[in-house]
Amino acid sequence: MMDDPSASDRNVEIWKMKKFSKSLEVARGNGTSMISLIIPPKDQISRVSKMLADEFGSASNIKSQLNCPSVLGAITFVQQRLRLYNKVPPNGLVVYCGTIVTEGGKEKKVNVDFEPFKPINTSYYLCDNKFHTEVLTALLSDDSKFGFIVIDGSGALFGTLQGNTKEVLQKFTVDLPKKHSRGGQSALCFARLRMEKRPNNVQKVAENAVQLFISGDEGKMAGLVLAGSADFKTELNQYDMFDQTLQSKVLKLVDRPGAVAPNSVELSTKFLSKNTGRYCFGVEDTLKALEMGAAEILIAYENLNIMGYVLHCQGTEEEKILCLTPEQEKDKSHFTKRPDGNMSLLRACPPLEWFANNYKKVGVTLEIVTYKSQEGSQFVKGFGGIGGLLRYQVDFQRMEYQEGDDEVFYLDDYEVVDMGPAKRASLSSIQPKEHTHGGIQTDPCLTNGTFPELNP
Repeated sequence: MMDDPSASDRNVEIWKMKKFSKSLEVARGNGTSMISLIIPPKDQISRVSKMLADEFGSASNIKSQLNCPSVLGAITFVQQRLRLYNKVPPNGLVVYCGTIVTEGGKEKKVNVDFEPFKPINTSYYLCDNKFHTEVLTALLSDDSKFGFIVIDGSGALFGTLQGNTKEVLQKFTVDLPKKHSRGGQSALCFARLRMEKRPNNVQKVAENAVQLFISGDEGKMAGLVLAGSADFKTELNQYDMFDQTLQSKVLKLVDRPGAVAPNSVELSTKFLSKNTGRYCFGVEDTLKALEMGAAEILIAYENLNIMGYVLHCQGTEEEKILCLTPEQEKDKSHFTKRPDGNMSLLRACPPLEWFANNYKKVGVTLEIVTYKSQEGSQFVKGFGGIGGLLRYQVDFQRMEYQEGDDEVFYLDDYEVVDMGPAKRASLSSIQPKEHTHGGIQTDPCLTNGTFPELNP
């Protein structure tokens, strides 16, 4: 996947939509002024516009003086957005519009419309006190589920793979006589017993496969993989009682050698012998690699819990970037002062959001990993959830020794830059200025092709 830029871009877009969907899911409003509109491909804009006109007439009869204007305003905005489309995009159209209540009790307008990254086959219009994101959640889930059957002389295992989620459905063991090369006539007897019990094992696997992959909830599999040692998997695939539906979904027969551990050690030895040291991990080293232009592939955990701060030195016009965990934010000693000028806070933004919006400008490929796989879990626990592959080897320890120590200053000396109407002196609460288009407030993130942040 790392060698395919289009796959990397797709994963970044999926991550953005996941984050946006979670923000929509927890948003709440007063009354029923939050509109969720899903238009599938090949639908007609004219039909939806007529439906909204009818809804506008019905909403005019709402008796609540507070709820009625909000509902009418939301419907009006949706109608205005639909006028920008001559036809429904190839993947459909998703529109969310309404007024939400922030944690501080203030009202904020959310107006967004976008084409999903893959076709959406659902059509609905809902006006409620919350946004309905069920369709987005289903769209973001990896709907391609694959089944696995591993069979050998000791038993069988049934499992599924969906995205990075692996699930073992069932496994059982059998007492199949082993092969014997000694014993004279007894060897022939054991071989005959083995050949008699072998079909029973294959039959049991075929029956359980029907129960698990057809009769159960796993019936919508995209494919089936048969794995195992010896010829059991081949016999299962050619077995008369093996369901034809499952047989048609068999994608591949995979040999699983019995001595897995020695092979793994051998492969690891070959890889480690070719290690060039072109990697980095941790926030500091990764940011240094990005600044130097040495990073080629940036790897980040999807729920990276780090906040980035951009500080500006008024004396030298220098900008300094700090990335701190929630625990480190409480310690003011992490912030440093320059002797030639005071530091002012320009903005605060999670690094992963900045990476997702600017990774192409930096010249890197962004790979976002999850915690569901074993490799992702090890990456988060062992390397802090952020790292990268480099174009050339970099000695970060020598660079750290040459930089020396910075002098210390106090956070109370900060001067917060005026960012707009909402002045925010705290380090983690700076919001961009809202823009107005045609009297309707919109989030500036939308003009950059990104999803808005709903939290205050």
